[in-house]
Amino acid sequence: MAGYALRRFLGALPTLFIIVTLTFFMMHAAPGGPFDSNRRLPPEVERNIKAAYNLDKPLYQQYALYLERLAHGDLGPSFKNKDFTVAQLIGTGLPVSMRLGLSAMTLALFFGSLLGIWAALRQNNWQDYSVMTIAMFGITIPTFVTAPILSLIFGIYGVNLFGHEFSLPVGGWNGGALANMILPVTVLALPQIAVIARLMRGSMIEVLRANYIRTARAKGVPTSRIVFHHALRAAMLPLVSYLGPAVAAVLTGSLIVEEIFGLPGIGRYFVQGALNRDYTLVMGVVICYAALIIALNFVADIVYALLDPRVRLT
Repeated sequence: MAGYALRRFLGALPTLFIIVTLTFFMMHAAPGGPFDSNRRLPPEVERNIKAAYNLDKPLYQQYALYLERLAHGDLGPSFKNKDFTVAQLIGTGLPVSMRLGLSAMTLALFFGSLLGIWAALRQNNWQDYSVMTIAMFGITIPTFVTAPILSLIFGIYGVNLFGHEFSLPVGGWNGGALANMILPVTVLALPQIAVIARLMRGSMIEVLRANYIRTARAKGVPTSRIVFHHALRAAMLPLVSYLGPAVAAVLTGSLIVEEIFGLPGIGRYFVQGALNRDYTLVMGVVICYAALIIALNFVADIVYALLDPRVRLT
């Protein structure tokens, strides 16, 4: 296990290097700059600002200086948030994104697995067709559509439940209050519920046709025991492979959801950094995102090996 982890770590370094290089030059190739504005600065002030951030140097020198800082764990200062470094902004936004993303994935894993198992046990019946139809809608409708619709229904108009009218907050974090998390977590979870339901259905149908499941049925083992004690472990293998990048995407990829609901996560910082040409902030978020994907894929491989004894980590 230690040797496998070391090889994965060494293999991740070139990947991170390529990601950093591509992101650096793509950001600098975009039109505009971090200090461009409608109000033109005096030439001497603009020169001093660029010199302070090394933007007056040739691009290859800027790249070399950035790699040198990165090698020492320094993500640099934010060009637009002058009182904060990139590491401080990520340290502030990542817990918000992680709480939001983990809540959404927990919800999606629970309901998506149950729906997938239910559809598999009733294959080609109306229950199966209903679940798959709803799942298809959940996959195809983007979050920037579901977020305003749910905000309008549950936030602006409100709903009547058991004779009581109530509405949910449609923006703000408020210290992570439960009411403020319901809508963004639901919006993030809906597409994942749909994908997980489809994955679980297909995998469970395949496992239920295996010979050892037929033997268990022939012996009179109850269906619930067959599903949850024998079939579920094997049926989760494709789901484990999917969850690695999916969790990373939800944790740091909720760009639209965080922007719509005004949440102070790193997704919102990424959007603001890209719009403001805040090079170091965008670079820091991309590096964080890439590192999470690599780490979570590694965890997925470990879990896969634990679930399937035939898999050996070499």
